[in-house]
Amino acid sequence: MVYITGDMHGELERLYDKNFRKLKSGDILICTGDFGYIFSGDKTEKEVIDYLASRRFVTAFIDGTHDNLERIYRSRVTYWHGGMVHRIKGNLIHLMRGQIFNLEGNTFFTFGGGESTDREMRREQGTWWSDEEPTALEMAEGAKILDEVGCKVDYFVTHEPPSLVKSAMLLRRGNTDRVNKLNGYFQEIGSACEFKHWYFGSLHEDRVITPHHTCVFKKMIKIEKGSKNTEKIEADLTSVVK
Repeated sequence: MVYITGDMHGELERLYDKNFRKLKSGDILICTGDFGYIFSGDKTEKEVIDYLASRRFVTAFIDGTHDNLERIYRSRVTYWHGGMVHRIKGNLIHLMRGQIFNLEGNTFFTFGGGESTDREMRREQGTWWSDEEPTALEMAEGAKILDEVGCKVDYFVTHEPPSLVKSAMLLRRGNTDRVNKLNGYFQEIGSACEFKHWYFGSLHEDRVITPHHTCVFKKMIKIEKGSKNTEKIEADLTSVVK
């Protein structure tokens, strides 16, 4: 079974969550970025990596804005269920940007990255990495891969949301609207594609935003084994601004 959860930020208590501990052999847990357990390289972190690598289930994560990309990118690149990954160790893997994975009868388009709002307070190559912002080449490659499958995919899994969804969430919170080129990119490819649902994690809420967009944080969402029925999605933002 495939499950999706939100940003974990390297928090040890997330590994003791009852839902996490129910994962069994053959399950796949996808984290929507800011995984956080690959960051400083200290003893505790190495023990966590060894623990996750040795589980019978797979822990797969996309990158966010609180991940040590320099360390992640050192890992071996390999092919997994239709797309490219960094094999961190054993059953712990990083899902690369702009890939499509075939899991339990469903297709998942993954695209990590984002833009830190607190980058001025961080140290480059220490607590902040410029690679967090996807390049034009990565975005073009993602669009090409979607085009090759006829712009049809079951699920989008990203760290950041499409621009209209993000703007609506920030408006509801009373925050300043702050979208970037990646949000715009997601808005564009989402409008061009047929899909069932879109999951993202950067805004740290467990909330259904529209009928087809969900922000996930601490919950663990089960993805049913799939049929191939997809539908054209039009953004419905009424639920988020109420």
